[in-house]
Amino acid sequence: MDSQQKYRKDQSVSKGLYERAVEVFPSGVTHDSRFLTPFPIYVNRALGVKKWDVDGREYIDYWMGHGSLILGHGHTDVLNAIHRQLDRGAHYGACHEIEVEWGEEIVALAPSAEKVRFTASGTEATLLAIRLARSYTGKRKIVRFAGHFHGWHDSVSIGIFPPFDLPNSSGIPEEVLKLTIVLPPDDLQKVEDQLRKDHDVACVILEPSGGFSGAFPLTGDYLKALRQITEKFGVVLIFDEVISGFRYAPGGAQEYYGVTSDLSCFAKILAGGLSGGAVAGRKKIMEYLEFKEDPQWNRKKKILHPGTFNANPISAAAGLETLKIIAQGQVIPKANENGQNIRNILNEVIDRHEINWCAHGEHSIVHIVMNHHCPKQGVCDRGRCTYDYQLLYQKDPLLLTMFRSAMLGEGVDCIGDHWWISCLHKDGVVEKTGDAFEQTIKILKESLPDRF
Repeated sequence: MDSQQKYRKDQSVSKGLYERAVEVFPSGVTHDSRFLTPFPIYVNRALGVKKWDVDGREYIDYWMGHGSLILGHGHTDVLNAIHRQLDRGAHYGACHEIEVEWGEEIVALAPSAEKVRFTASGTEATLLAIRLARSYTGKRKIVRFAGHFHGWHDSVSIGIFPPFDLPNSSGIPEEVLKLTIVLPPDDLQKVEDQLRKDHDVACVILEPSGGFSGAFPLTGDYLKALRQITEKFGVVLIFDEVISGFRYAPGGAQEYYGVTSDLSCFAKILAGGLSGGAVAGRKKIMEYLEFKEDPQWNRKKKILHPGTFNANPISAAAGLETLKIIAQGQVIPKANENGQNIRNILNEVIDRHEINWCAHGEHSIVHIVMNHHCPKQGVCDRGRCTYDYQLLYQKDPLLLTMFRSAMLGEGVDCIGDHWWISCLHKDGVVEKTGDAFEQTIKILKESLPDRF
């Protein structure tokens, strides 16, 4: 029995829910990455690093709320904070004390945060940051890097996947795409050349961790040099810390690498597993969100920024409690250690089977590259990945789908090629993950022999 047959056999209730879902949702899902053939699992509860589906199956979870749950599912203090706030009200349509405390915590942690504005998601945060940069500079274009991800709004929907000169979505006007310049993520000279010749660039936006959650990591030296280049040409530097914020360090990648951006975007861990994002940055840029006595300012320069769920009390309560726990300093080292232990056990399996795979990373995210052709093969320490970034995006859709299905069959739920690690992925979880990975490789070798 191959992974797909076993998956269908064990997931009859999920299959039935999917048949209902396709009648109401396009392709039956509400998030692209949850799409899985023949159908996705349907989860009805989660706790710690485990979750259980409607068929009664238990999984070790490596989605962890798409990376938002570094404390794990159902952390007692976070749940208590949510429950206390629920008793007081879910949505006031007004300012409240917890939003102030939440904002103060961000200012205390993130070096770039002189002022903060909350949004409802990470995509909204990057959209607002770009608009702030354009308002502040009076310029139109943005520079972004191939393979970095900044959400799904129009300006950043080109340059995510190969071919990097094409948008990853239909429905985006060509006129908008012309204002986005995609550069390779490993060539500072091209950045400097672009800014020298083009005086209409408002900002450079990037994941300071490196593209796709650090799958192709950057260095502190790179970020420092980029900071100098953008300052030299008067261009706003935006760090998209939706992933790295409060994960690489309590103050994010900017604290970890010692480089302060002009604007920073946060989400995921920021809101403790609930919906929420934020833009933080220099006062003189954030000023464009302010109301002033000058009517001309308010009419011509101020950025309009409503948002029904900005800093809603429930997200604020969860986010504030989460950031307070992270600020104590124990969570991130534990998550990093767990990440290293998981990478080690995955690579032990890879080496035993002598396949061209690799589990790499430095922090609490595990990246898996399948069937790579890295020149460092056999001599790499599987830490910082330094080979050609384009190799990381040459993915085999069938192999990834079969891998995910097989891992689910073995009791592990993962996106496929990158896994989110919490401070609770320890003890027997690592060994069980290694056993599931071992069995999955065996299944894949039998069902897809041409891939090995």
